[in-house]
Amino acid sequence: MRHALILGLGGLLLAGASLAQDVEAGRKVATMCRTCHGLDGIAAIPVAPNIGGEPAAYLAEQLLAFKSGAREQEMMTVVAAGLSEQQIADVTAWYAAQAVTAVPPAGFDAAAAPELCAGCHGADGIAVIPEAPNLAGENTIYLDTQLKAFRSGKRVNDIMGPIAADLDDAAIRAAAEWYAAIRLEGASR
Repeated sequence: MRHALILGLGGLLLAGASLAQDVEAGRKVATMCRTCHGLDGIAAIPVAPNIGGEPAAYLAEQLLAFKSGAREQEMMTVVAAGLSEQQIADVTAWYAAQAVTAVPPAGFDAAAAPELCAGCHGADGIAVIPEAPNLAGENTIYLDTQLKAFRSGKRVNDIMGPIAADLDDAAIRAAAEWYAAIRLEGASR
């Protein structure tokens, strides 16, 4: 019953229905996220992803997956379990409101981007579809770990699972290094 309630409310959040999003209330919630993700969404530690500038619906989907147990990570499972649906709506609005810019390295050639990644995540790591996260500036180890989790089925996604299933370790490492080389900058809000 609890999972059905969470998934039902999550569906409302993802559909943009019901809960109003309060960006300033989200800033207050984000103070507990800042140790890992930074108040502006630029990760403060290597094992945490950048979340600034991500679509609110994408962030809500991830938080609800941690909250329901569909996605597991020791810290995030605990943090998400303590968030109300309103807090999720607010904190995702805060992070979505953060402006981010990808700063590619010298000699950057978009045509050399990992082909299987660039169609959704962009050659510069700024996602071109709302269902995909930005990858610019993510840590190589974080990206490598996530792709291997998709490949093994430990992390489930209808799109990423089949893509990662066909990647060997060298292709995963090359994609991770490509996006890690691009710096992600946030604008002060």
